[in-house]
Amino acid sequence: MLRRLCFALFLLLSTAMQTAVAVELNANHPMQHVVVKGDTLWDISGRFLQNPWEWPKIWHANSQIKNPHLIYPGDVISLVYRDGQAMLELSRGPSSVKLSPGVRATPLDKAISTIPLSAIEAFLTQPQIVGAEVLPMAPYVVATVDDRVLAAAGDIVYVRSLDEDAMANYSVFRPGKTYVDYETKQLLGYEALYGGNATVLEIGDPATLELNNSTREVKVGDRLLAIEDEGYEVNFFPKTLREELDGHIISVAGGVTYVGQHQVVAIDRGSNDYLEEGHLLSVYKAGKTIRDDVTEQRGDVVTLPDEYAGVAMVFKVFEGLSYAILMKSNFAVEVGDKVKGLE
Repeated sequence: MLRRLCFALFLLLSTAMQTAVAVELNANHPMQHVVVKGDTLWDISGRFLQNPWEWPKIWHANSQIKNPHLIYPGDVISLVYRDGQAMLELSRGPSSVKLSPGVRATPLDKAISTIPLSAIEAFLTQPQIVGAEVLPMAPYVVATVDDRVLAAAGDIVYVRSLDEDAMANYSVFRPGKTYVDYETKQLLGYEALYGGNATVLEIGDPATLELNNSTREVKVGDRLLAIEDEGYEVNFFPKTLREELDGHIISVAGGVTYVGQHQVVAIDRGSNDYLEEGHLLSVYKAGKTIRDDVTEQRGDVVTLPDEYAGVAMVFKVFEGLSYAILMKSNFAVEVGDKVKGLE
């Protein structure tokens, strides 16, 4: 997957080099930036450009550098002008390291990520959202060792509905909130709250499993899903959505009411709506409906205009909904606020 992504990015960046267009530079932009550990490509681009997501438009893909879209601490990014057009150019630094082949996430001390990995890693490594039919049909914890109310890493649990040809390793989940379309109320899926991983010790009815690790206590009724060892991507290529899209924020991470920059939201649009990882969305504060107490007909209501609130990037997509991270936030946003394709 990573190799295919790299090849696709190389083609896109090469095209961007040939068809560069004018972008708005920051008034106090530097001429160079030396990449350091902890940088993200988005933040670096924000030093040079008013709209950080426009960096592919002026990226100069140096043919002498393998994988020019992968940037490492010690590399130097320079603003140069070619034929009167501004371009960002990469020079490899002495501390750069070679990326090994594979589909694993790039360690943070190697290639820098496009967006803050720490903010989204938990959403990448576990399913988080499952279809309405998945958890109710999944194997479940029927008892814990010594009839404990809660179990943790190192404890034995007993599970029903495991097939004889069951996988060796499973993740434990607890059903969380229900996700529905903000307007139609159609069921989109369920939140799956990750509890830990377990290894099958003995198949039977019930089967015996040992909890290898746990992030929360496991209890009777928790469900098991086979671990999908596919790795995940950490570099997202920002792109605009060609199709029209109107959706809503239906959940915010962390159980809070309002969220801002570098926080995660769930939206009620997904692959069925042509959304892909890397798509950019404009976020709008939904205009409130208020009473008009000024007119003669007191009690009339009026809906205020929606207010532009920032930009979000989609980083994980399901059929009917997606996760996005707020990359630019003028206002705190909440459930019910709107998203549209970035123009």
